[in-house]
Amino acid sequence: MSAARSPLSLPHRGDLLIAAAGLAGGLVMWALGLFNNPRPPLGDGWVLLPLAVMALAEALRRTAPSAALALGTVALAGDLVTRSLLATIVMFSDVVYAAVLYGGPRLSRVVPPASAALTAAVTVGTLTATRDPQALLVGVVCGLVTVGPAWTGVIVRDHRNAAAAERLRAQQTALLAEMDRAQAVTAERSRMARELHDVVAGHLSAIAIHATAAQSLDDHAATGDALAVIRENSVHGLAEMRRLIDLLRTSGGDEEVSAAPTLDGLDALLAHARRHGAAGGLDFTLRDERSGGPLPAPVELAAYRIAQEALTNALKHASPGEVAVVLDSPGKEGGGSGDGALTVTVTSACDRYPGPRAPGSGAGLVGMRERVGLLGGALGAGPVEAAGGTRWEVRAVLPLGEAARNASDGGTGWDGTRRRSGA
Repeated sequence: MSAARSPLSLPHRGDLLIAAAGLAGGLVMWALGLFNNPRPPLGDGWVLLPLAVMALAEALRRTAPSAALALGTVALAGDLVTRSLLATIVMFSDVVYAAVLYGGPRLSRVVPPASAALTAAVTVGTLTATRDPQALLVGVVCGLVTVGPAWTGVIVRDHRNAAAAERLRAQQTALLAEMDRAQAVTAERSRMARELHDVVAGHLSAIAIHATAAQSLDDHAATGDALAVIRENSVHGLAEMRRLIDLLRTSGGDEEVSAAPTLDGLDALLAHARRHGAAGGLDFTLRDERSGGPLPAPVELAAYRIAQEALTNALKHASPGEVAVVLDSPGKEGGGSGDGALTVTVTSACDRYPGPRAPGSGAGLVGMRERVGLLGGALGAGPVEAAGGTRWEVRAVLPLGEAARNASDGGTGWDGTRRRSGA
């Protein structure tokens, strides 16, 4: 509880007051002739020397408890061979208490048993010397002066240590709660950022693409068509933004369920992509090769958002040709995991295309990696060699079930590096 103190430290103000009060009380007793020992070896004047030494020990009780206990013991021995003052004995009991309370761990452990041993030795020695049962009273007095204060100091010290430990535990709990709160806020901000990007970015990308095309074309009819598409996507994007704002203002419930799209909406998502990609020579196809029952809601949401972001990137960057979305669950068959995994693959041509394209910030790929990471899966994005030439492939492996969610990224069989396809 208490740290080691330098012997050169100045006495505590409270200790000086205790020492002054004890010294004054002893002087009053000496002046009134109130002594404890009627037949001392030394005369009356010698009793003041132990009193002064004990007062000095009291002044050091908190800043140097070991030295104070040593001085107090010497002063008590000197007091017993003089007329003896009650003030000196009372101050010694306080020095013993302070040594246990303010001393180091070793001193606080040694003093209580040493006090008990001293009391027992004094009692036995007095009985042996006097052969009088009243000598037991000497042992009782010795116990009151040494054992009582020592064990009182132990109790108070233990209570203080327990209080300090509880305060530390409360501080640690508050710190952990603050860390959890900060992590929860960060996670919620990331989730909101992913939702805003996935829901609105598609419309904004279409607006950017057609706006760029309208600027580069001189055909009035084509420009009008581009402006119509821009208006349509602006309206849809504004509606999605309002829906998200309404969700943030509500407390959850049915709105939260309706805000999570499923893979059943991929057909509508591809129809939307076809309308905006036809002018760029893009053809969108969907192959659903899944087997098994319904998927967990977090997996369906992640798969839908990944396909949505990959299609948006295809609208912005893909060369003319087929954009294929393939859903598969290979873990359900063969000797794979009992829970399996859902694989979402989106491929598109990635040859150089001279036409106008909308700029990208890379936030979509970051969002996809975050979604896959939350489920314990793996994501790969890069060019692959296929039979028809180089294609850009986005491949996400999403574990199903608790065991698969706890699997490492390496267990999914996809490391995110470039590979060659045998197709």
